[in-house]
Amino acid sequence: MKTYENQQSKELRAGMGEGLVEAGKQNENVVALTADVKGSVKMDGFAKAFPERFVQCGIAEANMCGIAAGMSLCGKVPFIGGFAEFVTGRIYDQIRQVVAYSNKNVKICGSHAGISLGEDGATHQTMEDIGLMKALPNMTVLVPCDFNQAKQATIAAAKHEGPVYLRLGRSKMPNFTEENATFEIGKAQMLNEGKDVTIFACGHLVWEALEAAKALEAEGINAEVINIHTIKPLDKEAIIASAKKTGAVVTCEEHLINNGLGDSVAQVLAMNCPTPMEYVAVDDKFGESGTPDEMLTNYGLRAKDIVAKVHAVLKRK
Repeated sequence: MKTYENQQSKELRAGMGEGLVEAGKQNENVVALTADVKGSVKMDGFAKAFPERFVQCGIAEANMCGIAAGMSLCGKVPFIGGFAEFVTGRIYDQIRQVVAYSNKNVKICGSHAGISLGEDGATHQTMEDIGLMKALPNMTVLVPCDFNQAKQATIAAAKHEGPVYLRLGRSKMPNFTEENATFEIGKAQMLNEGKDVTIFACGHLVWEALEAAKALEAEGINAEVINIHTIKPLDKEAIIASAKKTGAVVTCEEHLINNGLGDSVAQVLAMNCPTPMEYVAVDDKFGESGTPDEMLTNYGLRAKDIVAKVHAVLKRK
């Protein structure tokens, strides 16, 4: 299989921060707003580079969303940043009514997403945000897998016309994709071609999927690994083609088992080519406080858990 090396573990939110600065250089209409968490969501670099295009809204996410919607009507390309729990769940009504419904050009950057947020605990560990955002008409949902891809996704979001949700984690994760790779919204990324089983993954679990593929190769199992960095619009063609080739599918995500990547893939397969399938996801429960490593391990989101699901699905093939 193709090998990927961890160049240097980095935070995905930092990739978004660098991408935002680059987007600001490319387009003077790009602006940034945050809810009193400039440093936490890595918008401080943009604020330093373009102070006249940065707005500190205070702890008022709903108001921030409304300001961004208004700015978009004036031709601006606003990025709003905050903890994923608070820029999705807390202000869902505002996003629905003033952004998605009228298809405004607002980009929502949800940092600190998922169980790997760690010690902040269940109140801050959003694991339902993908489901919330993909349910909204007009909304594009991006879940990059590492620092490099988070930077590329941010630049792509700035060029995309319409609402975008960009999901990012807090923890340092392996940075393994190419620095200057092309990021195409709605186009899945083939990381390893295989014939026995397909592993579809997004976000932090893409690296775990690659590690699982290594372990499976040692057992003589050839796994295809595909990075679904765009949950919506979904690359249905890539999903169908791979499922038809391998005849078995495992989906992997740092999200609740309900209404995330897995359910999106299952819907495509059910309508086009029913295929044995297993999920690696958080099983309908809230998080708790612990280190990022402890959380990923305790909630069954490691390479070994993916390997176990592959064994299970191959028995049903």
